[in-house]
Amino acid sequence: MKRKLLQLILLLLCITSAYPVYSATEKGQKEAETYKHLETFANVLDLLQKHYVDKVESSDVLIGAINGMLNSLDPHSSYMSPEDFKELQEDTRGSFSGIGIEVTVRDGVLTVVSPIAGTPAYKQGVKAGDQVVRINNISTQGMTLPDAVKILRGNKGEKVAITIRRAGLNELLNMVFVRDIIPHHSVIAQKLEKGFHRIQITSFQATTTRDFKKALRKAAKDGVIQGLILDLRNNPGGLLDQAVQIADVLLESGVIVTTRGREKENDMHFEAHPGKVRYTFPVIVLVNGGSASASEIVAGALQDHKRAVILGTRTFGKGSVQTVVPLPNGAGVRLTTARYYTPSGRSIQATGIVPDMIIPYEEKEITGQGSAPDIRLREEDLPHHFENNGYEKIDEQGQKKKKKTRSKNLAVNEISDRLAKDNQLHAALFILKNMASTLQKH
Repeated sequence: MKRKLLQLILLLLCITSAYPVYSATEKGQKEAETYKHLETFANVLDLLQKHYVDKVESSDVLIGAINGMLNSLDPHSSYMSPEDFKELQEDTRGSFSGIGIEVTVRDGVLTVVSPIAGTPAYKQGVKAGDQVVRINNISTQGMTLPDAVKILRGNKGEKVAITIRRAGLNELLNMVFVRDIIPHHSVIAQKLEKGFHRIQITSFQATTTRDFKKALRKAAKDGVIQGLILDLRNNPGGLLDQAVQIADVLLESGVIVTTRGREKENDMHFEAHPGKVRYTFPVIVLVNGGSASASEIVAGALQDHKRAVILGTRTFGKGSVQTVVPLPNGAGVRLTTARYYTPSGRSIQATGIVPDMIIPYEEKEITGQGSAPDIRLREEDLPHHFENNGYEKIDEQGQKKKKKTRSKNLAVNEISDRLAKDNQLHAALFILKNMASTLQKH
């Protein structure tokens, strides 16, 4: 790969010297300017190889140059090494090997957004808001998010150690985990009360729409669905087609989203279609500053069509579409190719979706896999933003029934606890019940 790149630079330099620069056309001027910059790049590379204090690997320098080129465009265009590209594919398929925490960089510190239920991190008590200061005795100060994720992930059965700083504790916590396969379920369904359900989508993956429909069918078997809370808080986005299909489930007709790029023939227009099952129950969508991209597509479509009430805080504001292009060496390029617009024609780039009802999240501890406090960093802050065989004996059946009742009581207590600690969810359920009551009266 590096040899091909060097050959390309040399070829361009030969062209530059063979053909004098003319200013006859604007195109000619731009080409000449490009050749001059390539010549400068070749000269700098030559200087590094000859005079830099340490030996320079050309491949590292060239990859760095590619990264720099893409990073200068916008925050979402990037080069992915073969390893990074493979991880991206694993994420969209829905599983990976690691310890089971979602992390972000907040105020320059690697911070836990949420532990994933049932994973090594969850079982050992990692909490939302924990600051990861070291991974395998390597300081995370100045470490990029992709680099941190790369160290946290690894082969199943291997150990990884992290050091945590937790609010309220004077001493650091040292934890050792054994990596395991993390099934990243993007759809989490929960019955709040009879007829009222919450479905949380944590990201938009290849199986999200299938799992969402499955959750709705399961809810309907329990009785008529009177109202739905679609929780998109801290959902960073994912696959565009999955966002469109989720919106299509709840809409009968109309535009969902349009994309417009530099090449007009590649512009896309997505519309809703009547489904086999028609859902008419009221919907409330929960969003916050961590709701981005595909999440904003769903929220924007449901808001513009007045199909749902959007509740929470202003979303991230990522109104651009990225296309992942695989390269011959197994690497890939994520390139911003279009902007997307809601059904009313508005772009939410750097502005986000403004909720119909603005209710800030009150920072209280939430048990289990809940929503983390609202993330303040948004698109506009980024550089260059653009889950009976019937033959048990009677006494065994009685025991099973008691166990089920006990399990049910635990679930009820968990829901009550969540509603008490999550003010946005509590408000959404209160409003949803009133909306359902109003519909029934009419």
